Amino acid sequence: MAVRGTGPDESLEQRIRGLADEVAASLGLEVVLAEVKGEGSRSVVRIFIDQPAGVTLEDCERLSKRLSVALDVEDWIPSKYTLEVSSPGINRPLVREADFVRFRGEKARVRTRVPVGGQKNFKGRIVDAGGGVVTLEAAPDRQVEIAVTDIDKASLIADLSRRPQGS
Repeated sequence: MAVRGTGPDESLEQRIRGLADEVAASLGLEVVLAEVKGEGSRSVVRIFIDQPAGVTLEDCERLSKRLSVALDVEDWIPSKYTLEVSSPGINRPLVREADFVRFRGEKARVRTRVPVGGQKNFKGRIVDAGGGVVTLEAAPDRQVEIAVTDIDKASLIADLSRRPQGS
């Protein structure tokens, strides 16, 4: 499988993300996050997937099988590795601007690379996202605008107080 956009300057993680994106798209899935941890025979490739209807164990298995074959063909990882495919969980990572748009109204935790208004860690409700900026309601009368490029790490904050429908 030829992966678009893979060049010598791309990191292993970027190449794996590109390949995972293509394989996942062919299965109607979206890659939320791809990460490579460890080295040598202790390498772990983690792929977190999602789709609007949620992810099933079968979705994870299908992607794992196809991606494993594709990774072996590409031979980017010179030794044995462990491939883990799972849903992003209740504290889903927010990686792209589109993630913030999708989860508008939800609570999120955001850590920035540089201080914004004198701080680097924020919790609040996602008010808006667009044009490279995410707006959080950090307090009832305080909104914070954060450039997407300044975000180091972000994730949803699970709202366990919500009752499932039909309860």
